[in-house]
Amino acid sequence: MRVRPKKHFGQHFLNNTGIAHKIANGLDCNASQNVLEIGPGTGKLTREILKLPCTLQAVELDTESVEYLIENSILPQENIFQEDFLRMDFTKIFKDEQFSIIGNFPYNISSQIVFKIIENRHYIPFMTGMFQRELARRICSPEGSKEYGIISVITQAFYTAEYNFTVHEKEFNPPPKVKSGVITLRRKKELYLDCDESLFITVVKTAFNQRRKTLSNSLKKLLNGQKLDNNFGSLRPEQLHVSEFIYLTNYIHSLAKE
Repeated sequence: MRVRPKKHFGQHFLNNTGIAHKIANGLDCNASQNVLEIGPGTGKLTREILKLPCTLQAVELDTESVEYLIENSILPQENIFQEDFLRMDFTKIFKDEQFSIIGNFPYNISSQIVFKIIENRHYIPFMTGMFQRELARRICSPEGSKEYGIISVITQAFYTAEYNFTVHEKEFNPPPKVKSGVITLRRKKELYLDCDESLFITVVKTAFNQRRKTLSNSLKKLLNGQKLDNNFGSLRPEQLHVSEFIYLTNYIHSLAKE
């Protein structure tokens, strides 16, 4: 039996079976029976997922972790893709089929994982997993809160986000310096926004990059010399719902045609 792999690529290994069970049971197998686990590490969560009625594949970059999973008969080699999730071609795993994502995500790439999911949302109807608590709360925060920002708006434009529960540092080996949070993302029915999506992202990022300014000032470069009306101009970005950012994007798009 191979010894436990070392921490790698920002990963903190979950050592509490009860929490692993709770995360796995948050997986909606009705959304898709195909499941991809990101960063299984020592397989604590993997073992719980395997109890569910789903087809599990895993992506793990660390060689020691891959060898541990195989030698301890947690997952067979053919179910493990040893590569970088952020560079994966999903069609070679499940072809054109839908699949859900689960994992205890490495902190150093967790926001990139979210954006990769959004980019491939036509394949991914559901995600549940663990992030650093600060990021987990930002993803799920509603408009009007201090934590509401770029990743909140872009994620909630395509997925319904729910914060499930907090996990203490002591539940990991090695323990991180921060608490973690488990969230779920459920894809909305409409895969595409009713606006230019590239411009939508530009508007959101431009607004929040100067979040202390009103929208009239932060979006000045996109307004083509025009002014926003009082419904938007005096507001700050954290006050806008996703639907209002879509409306604002369409308005700015109309200005470019003038």
